[in-house]
This record gives sequence, C-alpha cells and structure tokens, in this order.
Amino acid sequence: MTSNAGIARRPRYNGSSMIRCLIALALAASLAALSGCGYHTLGAATHLPPGLGTLAVPVFATRTEAYRTELVMTNAVIREFAARTRLRVTPDERGDPDATLHGTILKETVAPLTYNTTTQQSSSFLITVEVAVTLTARDGKLLFENKDYVFRQQYQSTTDLPAFIQENPAAVDRLSRDLAHALVADILEGY
Repeated sequence: MTSNAGIARRPRYNGSSMIRCLIALALAASLAALSGCGYHTLGAATHLPPGLGTLAVPVFATRTEAYRTELVMTNAVIREFAARTRLRVTPDERGDPDATLHGTILKETVAPLTYNTTTQQSSSFLITVEVAVTLTARDGKLLFENKDYVFRQQYQSTTDLPAFIQENPAAVDRLSRDLAHALVADILEGY
C-alpha cells in the first residue's frame, strides 16, 4: 500500500473561479490606469482656487482688423465654462468677480490653400488665429497664463455666385469652439 502523504496536490480550479480571478485582475489594472492618467472630477481644477464662485470673461481685446472674431471667441469661452463648471460666468467684470479671464487676439490671418485653375481663384483658405489669455484672481494673483494659443481652421470658397455663402464666419465659429474647449481644459486640468 502506497501513501500519498508526501505528494503535494495542485489545487483544482473550476471555470467560475478562473473568471472571477480574471475580472479582479482587470479591475485592478483599470483602477491603476485611472489613478495615473490625469483624471479629475468636475471642480477639481488646479488653476482655480477653492471657493471660486464667479468668473468674469469680458469681451476679448483684438489687435486685428477682423470683424466679430473677438465676440465669437468670448461667447464660446463663456459657454464652455458654463457647461463644464459650476461657476457663475459673466461678461461683466464690474460686479467684483472672484476671478477674471482676459483674452487678446494677437493675430488673425487668412491664407489661400488651394487654387482652382478653371476659375483662376483660390478655392480653399486657412484661417489662423493667435490668442493670449490670462486668468487673475480678485487680489491680482496670476492663476493661469498662455500667451501662445494658435488655432487653425480650413474653409472652402463658394464658386457658384448665385448661391454664394460666406464660409469664413463658420470657420471662425469652429475655431472659437476649439479654442474655448482647449482653454477651459487647460485651466481645469492644469496642463
């Protein structure tokens, strides 16, 4: 008669315990990935001081001859802050806000991209806007600054004159939304 007392037995795993082990491993990996990826909850901003309740965003200044870009950009930034924060956002800085965001359009250029040989005209354009932004607290402390935002947007020219639609305002709208999204993300996420 032989004894099995000295032989180590391997534990037997059934399918359900293996699945539970894999799920636990995947959950642990997901939590580890989220903890180091820069994930922030709403209001966990690094550039905004705690207790900030009101933010003034006056109409952006402009150093260009372009028409209405400063209004479109200001409105886009106000909408983005209102959508992504609990701040009371206003265009008026006279009401003693907790912080004020000033923007300046430094440069706006429109350059032809493509040329239509049939009509002898440019058929698409690239609009480029350079913007400087500063965010200051009520006490004058600088909370955020970026003097070098550059955004570009392409648009097509209409060659059919009876159905002519000016396309550059739509490009400025898209460009302003891109700027607002990036700016608010930079301020809220601290990058």
